[in-house]
Amino acid sequence: MSLVDSIRNTLVPIHREGYPFIAAFAGATIIVGYFWEPLFWIGLILTAWCIYFYRDPQRVTPIDDKLVISPADGIVSAVGPAVPPRELGLGDKEMTRISVFMNVFSCHINRAPVRGRITTIVHKPGKFLNAELDKASAENERNSLLIESPNGDVAVVQIAGLVARRIVCWADENNAISIGERFGLIRFGSRVDVYLPEGFTPRVAIGQIAVGGESVIAEFGGAASAPLVRIN
Repeated sequence: MSLVDSIRNTLVPIHREGYPFIAAFAGATIIVGYFWEPLFWIGLILTAWCIYFYRDPQRVTPIDDKLVISPADGIVSAVGPAVPPRELGLGDKEMTRISVFMNVFSCHINRAPVRGRITTIVHKPGKFLNAELDKASAENERNSLLIESPNGDVAVVQIAGLVARRIVCWADENNAISIGERFGLIRFGSRVDVYLPEGFTPRVAIGQIAVGGESVIAEFGGAASAPLVRIN
């Protein structure tokens, strides 16, 4: 492998959604730094953080209809029964919900947890509470997708957080989506919920670190119960 290849493999691509923000941070850094040098270095750090925030690394996704893959990078903050968003029309019956919380240093690209057809996309305005709180699922601004998968309807909900003020979704209704495919992002700290129908068994625990597009968070038809864990 050449030196150029090594450098290329080390650098992580930046998603185009971040270009305007990176340019704004860099421009502001130059302007304020012209008047006071310490502000230049502060702005430079913030610009570097903005570049890091919008990174869009490649992921190796397992292709198996029995598996559910994490929709985001972050910490698993909830695993258990919950009623899905009413706007999706799934009724009042509880489904298994797995939540992944993203802090401001997480990669914020969101990926499809299963393959299938997107039947519904609904954006609902709301509050901007801390996304780690359980009530954020019901009260915060959110964007909900319903995917008709080979094993039933799976809901994916992008939830804005305390800092996040902008949910971006590139997917369209009635279009097919592949497992691990990018479908959106949430700017600056947020959460993604996945609601699963009967037949799926969670394969993660609260506090576990998930990698979007790679980590298996649930399995269909698994005979074993949810895993026991030990924190070392």
